[in-house]
Amino acid sequence: MEIDLLPKQPLFDLTGKKALVTGSSRGLGLVVAQALANQGAKVTLNGRNETRLLVLKEKMKAFGWYCDIFVQDIAANNCIESFHQFCLEKGSPHILVNCVGQRLRQSITNSTDQEIIFHLHTNLNALILLSKHAAIKMQEMGQGGRIINFTSIAGKLARAGDTVYPIAKHGLEALVRSLAVEFGRFNITSNGIAPGTFATESNQQLANDPTQSSKVIGRNPLQRWAQPKEIAAAAVFLASNSASYVNGHILVVDGGFSITF
Repeated sequence: MEIDLLPKQPLFDLTGKKALVTGSSRGLGLVVAQALANQGAKVTLNGRNETRLLVLKEKMKAFGWYCDIFVQDIAANNCIESFHQFCLEKGSPHILVNCVGQRLRQSITNSTDQEIIFHLHTNLNALILLSKHAAIKMQEMGQGGRIINFTSIAGKLARAGDTVYPIAKHGLEALVRSLAVEFGRFNITSNGIAPGTFATESNQQLANDPTQSSKVIGRNPLQRWAQPKEIAAAAVFLASNSASYVNGHILVVDGGFSITF
């Protein structure tokens, strides 16, 4: 009997790939950027605080990783123009990971029209535009590409008193599928990662509240909050050639939180 064996090679090698990770000055975005760099990718950090980005850049370079920075508010009107300029100077990314997000923890009734518009733009519209232009750049390069948008378990759920954020995340899931259909023929895959309750800076207040935190822990089959590093492998997988036939998928990383009732 003739048996074919898989060639001996790294499953998640990203050597030579350029990766832009938005919202990567802290939290899950920073963890993802470090994980991609650890697999050989040439990573660009993004955020609004240049001083912080420069410090992170030097730390990553000292660790032996390639790192550049893209100082830009992704929700600003000049973002796409700045992105095109960045591509001219540094080269277009093979991998785009959108980790940008802001949360408005209040009901739609208690939210002003301006707050709703702002948060929908930051969490959805801005990412639609950047994903579009990144996909076009990838198509022009002719080498395929990976687009990964961070959604949330809120992308399939809804909760009273926390309305605008889920609306945006539902829209992001639709973006993932729409890009997958439109650009798949060019070997550009589009996928999403839906984190559950991670103990990041933005969730610190909730995690430190004994009453609220116990509700989170009580519902999760793993009975704990996730640590930021536990998102890393999901992003590396979707960015790698090992996920070459994964397209239009939302990878949920929540410890089972969203399957309980």
